[in-house]
Parts: sequence; structure tokens; C-alpha cells
Amino acid sequence: MTARELADELEVSIRTIYRDMDSLAESGVPVYADRGPDGGYSLLEGWSTRLTGMSAEEADSLALAGMPAAAAELGLGRVLAAAQLKVQAALPDELAERSRRIAERFHLDAPGWFREAENVPTLTGIADAVWNQRMVRLRYLRWGEEEVERDLEPLGIVLKAGVWYLAAQPAGGGEPRTYRVSRVLQLETLDAHFDRPADFDLFRYWTSAAASLTASLYQAEAAVRLSPCAMELAPVALRPHTARALAERSWPTDDEGWTCAVIPMESIAATRSELLGLGPEVEVVSPSMLREQMASAAKGLAALYEA
Repeated sequence: MTARELADELEVSIRTIYRDMDSLAESGVPVYADRGPDGGYSLLEGWSTRLTGMSAEEADSLALAGMPAAAAELGLGRVLAAAQLKVQAALPDELAERSRRIAERFHLDAPGWFREAENVPTLTGIADAVWNQRMVRLRYLRWGEEEVERDLEPLGIVLKAGVWYLAAQPAGGGEPRTYRVSRVLQLETLDAHFDRPADFDLFRYWTSAAASLTASLYQAEAAVRLSPCAMELAPVALRPHTARALAERSWPTDDEGWTCAVIPMESIAATRSELLGLGPEVEVVSPSMLREQMASAAKGLAALYEA
């Protein structure tokens, strides 16, 4: 077929046909062009893709490529490995070599440092209910150590810093909420199916939910003075939210060269624990209760080590 015939058939421009044919050739598909009045583009006779025999489960698992640990937790470890082998075998030699080099040089390790993996025995059941749009009944341990029972319509699961979360709405519809999967004590998959809301977008929901959680946790502020050493240590010694607040603005310095800044505060106790890690390299200016507790903790440490 000529470029014009292809463009008319696909309802694109001739320039797009030229570009796409070049891309196909670069990816290893044997297309070639004959010039002249009877010319046009052809595909090598008898050629077909070698990507055969892939199951539906293997195709589904490809979305987790690069995250083998997460795939294993979802019960898809072997399925993902099989799918990757089939894709690798189907690639032209040059692209297969590029894929191999990338796998050798890049690795994603999602969990945070110095954290044990959470026990999530209900994760595979929840994932199956999400995929098949089946309602679930779960017994859940709330943050106040209160056990509750909920009938939910599971909409999606999120892996955040090694922790799994479930986004679900109440049975019959309603505003979605977030549940930590490790706090699901018991799971029952019900026979009832539900219609997934057409306007639900998991990425948009999670972005909004995470921002709301951060805003609810950090509703107060503390004024502090930090030494140059403390500013260097902040990215590793402080919580990410605190360190980011320090890095996002240009703060003034006093005559002693210390930075005068304002940091978000989750609670007096949490901020005290966080700032104590900087020792004498930080001074709390306000609020007075935090300053008093920092002084009390410092006196206690001094007394302990002077004994």
C-alpha cells in the first residue's frame, strides 16, 4: 500500500505514516518500501510477531514489571516472571539486548529503609476483589485499636513506601475512604458484584487523599533556629515533610549564621522526638510548650550522663 492509501485508511497524515514506518523498522518489524508508480510499503511475507502464548493473567501482571516484590505480595510473582520471559523472547535481538542492559542497571526497591515488611495475608484476596468488582466484608482495626466491621466496594490498591492501602467505598456507594491493608484482620469476599464508578480515578483519588492526610496531621507550626550543621543533616535526620519544608524556601540567617525557619508540626511529642535527633544544633523558639519539653529532655539527658 502507498503512503497515501495508508493515510486515508488510518485517517492520519502522510507525514505520520512516514514517521510510523520508520518507528516500526527501528523496532525490528520487517517493513520495506518500493519506489515507483507501482511501489508502496510492504511487510515481509510470512512474518508475524513471536509474542504468542501469553495468558490473560500474564498480560495483567505486566503492569507490575519492575516491581517483582510487589507482584509477589499480590500473588503474581511467577506469572510476572513468565510474562517477562515471553516478552523478552519476542523482542528483536537489538531491543532484547537493550532490555537486558536496563534490567542490569536499574532496580526499584519500594519499601523505606530499616523497615520490616508488613504482614498482609489478606492482600491477594483484596486484589482479586478489586479486579473482579466483588464486594467484601472485612473486620478492621482502627487507629484507636477499635475493631469494626465494614461491607465495602473495593476500588483500588496503592503501594506507598512499602505499605499497602485499599481505596474503597461503602456498600451501595458513597465517598471512598482509605484502609491500611495490614490492619484488615479478617476478609470475606461476598457473592455480590458492584458497578465501578465511571468517574473514579485511583491516581487522582490517592493524590488528594495523601494531601488531605498530610494537612490533617500537620496543623501547627514551630519556629526554630538551626545551625549550618543541622541544615546539612536535615534531609536525613528529619522527617521528609519537615525536610521538604526547610528546602522549599530561602530562610533568613541571624548574626551567628543560624537559619531561622518555621517547620510544620504534627504534635508536641512528635516534633520534640524529631528535633532531639539534632541535639544542640537546633533551638526551638516557639511554641513555649515545645521549648519547655526540649529543655526538660535535654536536662534529663545531661543528668543521666553526668551520673
